[in-house]
Amino acid sequence: MKIVKQLTKQQIIEQLKQDYERFPKDQSYGLYAEDVKFKDPMNKFEGVELFRRMIGFIDWFFGDVQMDLHSIEASAPSLIELRWTLNMNPPVPWSSRLHIPGRTELWLSEQNLIESHVDYWSCSRLDVLKQVFKTEA
Repeated sequence: MKIVKQLTKQQIIEQLKQDYERFPKDQSYGLYAEDVKFKDPMNKFEGVELFRRMIGFIDWFFGDVQMDLHSIEASAPSLIELRWTLNMNPPVPWSSRLHIPGRTELWLSEQNLIESHVDYWSCSRLDVLKQVFKTEA
């Protein structure tokens, strides 16, 4: 786990770009507050340790995980917004690939640590499930 403290917003953005390039490997969990609040269409919890475990599960359970970062911007003094597509292979005996487009809102604390991480998918959970059963040609 990389511990990073008191970075500027621009340094956080640069680190996030690197993290998304190698996702889910070697993430910079030190960017997050210990009590970070996380929410996406499948999960809602609090704590950097649970966040780390969730990312570890993605790495362990899915194959060929790739996060394509389309944009990242500081849209407000304490807000960083990202747009991305998560691609990965579910553990099924046929060839299938999941493509989940979405966006993230990262809210920063006064200490410039991520205190809230909210992911929004641009597709429904049902659409993702349908992709599991669609074979790639």
